[in-house]
Amino acid sequence: MTVVPPRTHTPTPGQTVGPFFAFGLQYPDMNQVVHPHSPGSLVLGGTVTDGNGAAIPDALVEIWQADSDGSIPRARGACRRDGHTFTGFGRAFTTDEGRYEFWTRDPGAEPGRAPFFAVIVYARGLPNKLHTRAYLPQDEAALAADPLLAGLAPDERATLIASRTPEGGLHFDIRLQGEKETVFLAY
Repeated sequence: MTVVPPRTHTPTPGQTVGPFFAFGLQYPDMNQVVHPHSPGSLVLGGTVTDGNGAAIPDALVEIWQADSDGSIPRARGACRRDGHTFTGFGRAFTTDEGRYEFWTRDPGAEPGRAPFFAVIVYARGLPNKLHTRAYLPQDEAALAADPLLAGLAPDERATLIASRTPEGGLHFDIRLQGEKETVFLAY
């Protein structure tokens, strides 16, 4: 018979994520889902702000996406960029002004679905990561038919739709709370 001694230590309390993201998470070209200036490439960028609209200088943003044809990348090595393989995954730290940027391309989608980027945000003060989506703005019919967007009020829906820049890129701001807070998803 084995006797288990009584527990003498209390569990360690939970901690918020960050701000020590660079250690173990940083790798070369991590914000390049595609090679810059390759055919179809564009910049997806924006600013991460708090409830008062102040920039968050030490957040980490990750994106996951389908390729232009809607296929999900299956290639190994998303953290080892080779300069030509589409990985479908990128990671970017925010600057002192709260800005993040990715080199990527428009994601495709299944028929009848709106194309989007899956976005994950890590930041100081958050007890867990936040999940959201950044939808492409151009296909109104697909946006109207999307099950997630259809269940939101118009002002909430607007927080999930990126805008096109004059250069053809995408702009998507992420507001963690307050007025015009980005809609976050629970998993």
